[in-house]
Amino acid sequence: MTQAETLSQIVENFELLEDWDDRYRYLIELGRTLEPLPEAARTEDNKVRGCASQVWLETRMEPGADGPVLRFRGDSDAHIVRGLVALALAFYSGRAARDIAGADAMDLFARLGLAQHLTPQRSNGLRAMIERIRAEARAAAG
Repeated sequence: MTQAETLSQIVENFELLEDWDDRYRYLIELGRTLEPLPEAARTEDNKVRGCASQVWLETRMEPGADGPVLRFRGDSDAHIVRGLVALALAFYSGRAARDIAGADAMDLFARLGLAQHLTPQRSNGLRAMIERIRAEARAAAG
């Protein structure tokens, strides 16, 4: 995802779109902004369990002033799920591990109305991805 597309811009754009077809199209466009995940990163270790679609999540840890900072890259084989990955990465990537561990992106997804417009399978997969991100942050924060 490009750095130009900040979380606040994404939220603002979602709020401008009233029609759910437009919101889904925007979510798909967000997914298209993700950097392609190299084949070498599409490993079993990076696969997110609990998703009906295939989702991969790669985590890098960097030193930061407030402890480790986590940077994520991700991808999916499904367009809408790829958009959900992009939104989750905009929320979590580049933050201190201890901040990530205490932050629940499901609040954001609910505020944007996505939580009530996703199929149960997508919702379960989204929760699995968010829990994986938060678990990695808890482990990094020690």
